[in-house]
Amino acid sequence: MMYKAVFLDFYGTLVHEDDVFIEDICKKILASTSTQTTAKDIGRYWWDSFSKTFYSSYGDKFKTQREIELSSLEDTLTFYNSTENPRELSGILFDQWQSPQLFEDTNIFLRSIRVPKIILSNIDRKDIQSAINHNGLSFENVITSEDVKSYKPRPEMFHQALAANQLNPKEVLHIGDSLTSDVAGAQNAGIKVAWINRKNKALPEKYSPDYVINSLIELIPLFV
Repeated sequence: MMYKAVFLDFYGTLVHEDDVFIEDICKKILASTSTQTTAKDIGRYWWDSFSKTFYSSYGDKFKTQREIELSSLEDTLTFYNSTENPRELSGILFDQWQSPQLFEDTNIFLRSIRVPKIILSNIDRKDIQSAINHNGLSFENVITSEDVKSYKPRPEMFHQALAANQLNPKEVLHIGDSLTSDVAGAQNAGIKVAWINRKNKALPEKYSPDYVINSLIELIPLFV
C-alpha cells in the first residue's frame, strides 16, 4: 500500500459542483437587467467579485463561504442593476451545498479503500455536514475552511489534517478537482496529489499533478 491515508476534496470530487445552479442564476440575472450583456459575462463578473474576497479571507479577515457568496452576488446584482433578490438566489446555492448528488464512482471508491478517509473542503461546517448526512457517507475526519479560518490553496487546512491524524506529507495522497485549490495547495504542503479531471479539461503547463484521472476508481489499487 503506497499511502496510509487519503485526503479528499468534496464538491467536484465526490459530489457534483453547483455549476448548473450558477448558470441558472446568471440567466435569471440576465432576464432581470436592461444592461446589454450575456449570462457568461455575468458569471465572470460574479466569479471575479467572489475571488477578490475569497483569496484575502483568512485569519482575522476570514469570512464564511456563505458570507462571501452572498456579498459577491449582491455586488453582481448591483452592478447589473438587477431586480432579483440576492438572498433568494443564494438560497438556491445553499440548498445545493446541503444536498448535492454523488458521482457514480464515489461509493465504489470509498467502500473499496482500506485507509482513513479525511475530507478537506472549502465550505462551511454546517453545509458539508448536511451534505454528508444527505448522502449517507462517513469519514474518519472532516476539516473545513471554517474550522481553520482559511481556504485552500493556503496551507492551514493541509497542516491541520496532517497534525490531527498524526501523518507526515509523504504518507498521504490528496484527491481534488481544482488545479489551484487542490493541486497547487497540496503540492505546496509537500503532499502528492491526484487531479480528478471529470470533464476532460486541458492541463495547463504550469500544473503537474502526480496523477491525472477521470474516475476515482483508477486510484483504488493505491489503497488496497
